[in-house]
Amino acid sequence: MKTTLLAAALGLSASAAFGAAETYRLDPGHSQILFSYNHLGYSTSYGLFSGFEGEIAYDAADPAGSSVTVSFPVRTMLTGWQARFDHFMSPDFFDAAEDEMVSFTSTGIEVTGEKSAKITGDLTLNGVTKPVVLDAVLTQAGDHPMEGKPWLGFTATTKVLRSDYGLGMFAPFVADEVEVNISVEAGKVDG
Repeated sequence: MKTTLLAAALGLSASAAFGAAETYRLDPGHSQILFSYNHLGYSTSYGLFSGFEGEIAYDAADPAGSSVTVSFPVRTMLTGWQARFDHFMSPDFFDAAEDEMVSFTSTGIEVTGEKSAKITGDLTLNGVTKPVVLDAVLTQAGDHPMEGKPWLGFTATTKVLRSDYGLGMFAPFVADEVEVNISVEAGKVDG
């Protein structure tokens, strides 16, 4: 029933509703990952990843059969302060090479509502792979008014522990737990 309601709520064409998963490519200009953490109890610090690549294989008839993959260089991190970025890229944290990647590959999707799901997947960060669960919401699906083709929008949230990925320097004074907020758009791949 939830799957039927989700497909109907999306307003997708009958051919999409009865076909296999369709491939959508993330729009790098309108997809962001925002992370935040408590700094010594005094403030909340923020960082951002943007301009990354990824694909969603979306099955409107069976959303649980969909999948997502995302990857981006760790050095695309934006912190708003060069000294903080430099410290994050130092041996204290990432010791990141130019080509070091962060990636997420879904391993399962549990539909939880008409437009919501829990997406389980493997997050690879700093050379360590651990499972995470994203609480995801479909924000919009339909034809993009400027691109003239099917488009999807999603938000998702999760929390990760820095120490799980070998990035626990200064914990617990600087919070080990990092909140992650994701907002993505994806356009259907032609052909």
